[in-house]
Amino acid sequence: EAELVEERKVAGENMIFVEGCKNPKAVTILIRGGTEHVVDEVERALEDAVKVVKDIVEDGKIVAAGGAPEIELAIKLDEYAKEVGGKEALAIENFAEALKIIPRTLAENAGLDPIETLVKVIAAHKEKGPTVGVDVFEGEPADMMERGVIAPVRVTKQAVKSASEAAIMILRIDDVIAASKLEKDKEGGKGGSEDFGSDLD
Repeated sequence: EAELVEERKVAGENMIFVEGCKNPKAVTILIRGGTEHVVDEVERALEDAVKVVKDIVEDGKIVAAGGAPEIELAIKLDEYAKEVGGKEALAIENFAEALKIIPRTLAENAGLDPIETLVKVIAAHKEKGPTVGVDVFEGEPADMMERGVIAPVRVTKQAVKSASEAAIMILRIDDVIAASKLEKDKEGGKGGSEDFGSDLD
């Protein structure tokens, strides 16, 4: 059932509008803008928003946003690095430092001092709890759950996983290049000694 079914002309195109349905299973969002670029940007933002909502509905799990999960992970990893010690501790500490780039970038994009904001947020996070992150509007640490700034667990986990996989891939490529250079140097060294020997003969 529908209250209204009619054809309308929108931006030079004829469209059928079906409105006032009792229990619609699908809807259409009509995006309009001054230029094609604006429409594309709005479409991309809307698509991201719909996917985020879908992830939350499917998983039923959320975390505080604003860099709060990354700060919590960084703090826990720093504590774990002290327990581990040795060379492994350096790798863990560097991973923790990399996670802090998320809240630092949020602050920077909001026109805040990234280092000062990060120091404040980490201190507030340790004092007030794991949901404290960067409030880009106030420029101060705040409880993201109270402010309603949330993110799906799936998105946060995927971001950390993808970044880790990219870093591992770069390190592997670096190892391959370093190994191939070492192999060439060895071969060059052997060739040089043989030539030197033949000159002496």
